[in-house]
Amino acid sequence: MSTTQPAVEPLSRRPKRADARRNYDRILAAAREAFSRCGAAASLEEIARGAGVGIGTLYRHFPNRQALLEALYIDELEGVCRSAVDCDGGDPWEDLVGWLRRLVSYLATKHALAQELFEYLDRDAPIFQSCKAALFAAGGPLLERAQRAGVLRDDVCLDEVVQMIGAISKIPTAEPQRIEHMLEIVLDGLRARA
Repeated sequence: MSTTQPAVEPLSRRPKRADARRNYDRILAAAREAFSRCGAAASLEEIARGAGVGIGTLYRHFPNRQALLEALYIDELEGVCRSAVDCDGGDPWEDLVGWLRRLVSYLATKHALAQELFEYLDRDAPIFQSCKAALFAAGGPLLERAQRAGVLRDDVCLDEVVQMIGAISKIPTAEPQRIEHMLEIVLDGLRARA
C-alpha cells in the first residue's frame, strides 16, 4: 500500500458502544435497502422494522428523516473513499478503474439520496461540500499515480473524470449492461496512448 494515500477523515459520527453501533449500522442498511426499493416513499417505520429495531431506537440515532438521509449519504461516500484506499498499491490503471467502477454504483445511489436531501438543504450545503472534498481527496492520488505511471492521459483532472462518470450514472433508463458499455468507452478514452 502506498504511503502517499491520505487517510480519509470519517465524516459520520457512529456511536461508540458496540450495541448502539450495531443498531446504527442495521438502520443504515435497512434505510439503504428501503430507499433503493421505494425511493422517497420509504417510511421511517418501515426502515425501523427492516432493521429489527423499534421506532424509538431509530429516533435516538436519527431524530428526523433528514438526519437519516444525511447519515446514509455520508456512509455511502465513506465506502467509496475507503475503496480508494483499498485500491491503492497494485497496478495503477487497474486500481483507478476499480475505484471508478465503485464510484459509478455510488453515484447511482447518491442521486436518489441527494434529490431527497435537496428538499431540506441547499446545493451548497456543508454536507455536500465536505463530501465532495472527501471524494476528491480519496480519488485524486489514484488518478495522479495512474498519470505518473503513464497509463492515464495527463491532460485530464479528477473533476472531469467524475463529471463523465456522473453523467453516465444519471441516465435514468439505462440498463446495467449499457452503463458498463458506456463506462468502457470512457475508460478507453482516458487511457494514455503511446
